[in-house]
Amino acid sequence: MLKIRTDLPDGLLQSESTELQSLLGAPTLIHLPGRREEPLFVSILLHGNETTGWHAVQGLLRKYQEQSLPRALSLYIGNVSAAAEGLRRLDGQPDYNRVWPGTEEPGSPEAHMMQQVVDEMRQRKVFASIDVHNNTGINPHYGCINRIDHRFFHLATLFSRTVVYFTRPTGVQSTAMAEYCPAVTVECGKVGQAYSDQHAMEFLDASLHLAEIPEHPIAEHDIDLFHTVATVKVPEQFSFGFGEHEHEILFEDDLDHLNFRELKQGTRVGRVAGEGAARLQVLDNEKRDVSDQFFSYEDNEIRTARPVMPSMLTLDERVIRQDCLCYLMERYRIDVPGEPA
Repeated sequence: MLKIRTDLPDGLLQSESTELQSLLGAPTLIHLPGRREEPLFVSILLHGNETTGWHAVQGLLRKYQEQSLPRALSLYIGNVSAAAEGLRRLDGQPDYNRVWPGTEEPGSPEAHMMQQVVDEMRQRKVFASIDVHNNTGINPHYGCINRIDHRFFHLATLFSRTVVYFTRPTGVQSTAMAEYCPAVTVECGKVGQAYSDQHAMEFLDASLHLAEIPEHPIAEHDIDLFHTVATVKVPEQFSFGFGEHEHEILFEDDLDHLNFRELKQGTRVGRVAGEGAARLQVLDNEKRDVSDQFFSYEDNEIRTARPVMPSMLTLDERVIRQDCLCYLMERYRIDVPGEPA
């Protein structure tokens, strides 16, 4: 499935993301030379409808059409078949950001492909890794890391002072690449915002200019660090919706406005129909059911059972079914092993 190239195909920089399937034919890893040899690895379109990464890369490569890149760049263009349809993933496909090494879904052709990509980058002594994504709900721009490590903090805060540390879900690009270099996932808000495209491009350009990534402790006032502690899902057997429609679970129609807000205990997020058994499912990082710790149900209203901060709340019903409703976070104190408390 994987194609590997050392040049840019004709017409690539003029193509829309929906045209990449026709142009490339398959997920493609492109190695481009630069003044520094150890490459920056950038993955885009792991979710085919998240196009900011593609626009950012196009802008970046146009900038350097007539000059050398500051550092070698290895670009992985992921789910081009889903991109052709404007979808996160096609029915029957695995999620391209859940099948990297460490996945709980090994054995698929896609998992084999991601292992190939990681092996390629390991052999090339990768300098750093960036995975570019969009959200479907209202979120600030933020970086995600999978290790408590000052190099990861410095790379992430080059994009945003808001940083999320997570260990679930597994099989994501940044966790796989963290074995070999500082790695960050950047979440660039909703698709179609010119600011998001520009911000992502500027971050990629700044990362290409780094001679090294600092190892010294980051100042606590330079980072707002959060830790994902649980994942919220809507069980398949329950219908759900937003606003005033009739469903077993009905969420507030502006639910995604709660992202990155520290919610007090008792905050209403929706309601359930009648006295039925419809409930949200909440799993912690060990996949234990902790639903009762986070949500209560009184007078058919769904309310938070403790103070919490959600991220990635979305109103996109397809994304909720394919992935989750949201993640729940808590503030995290920087305490790197070997560093003073």
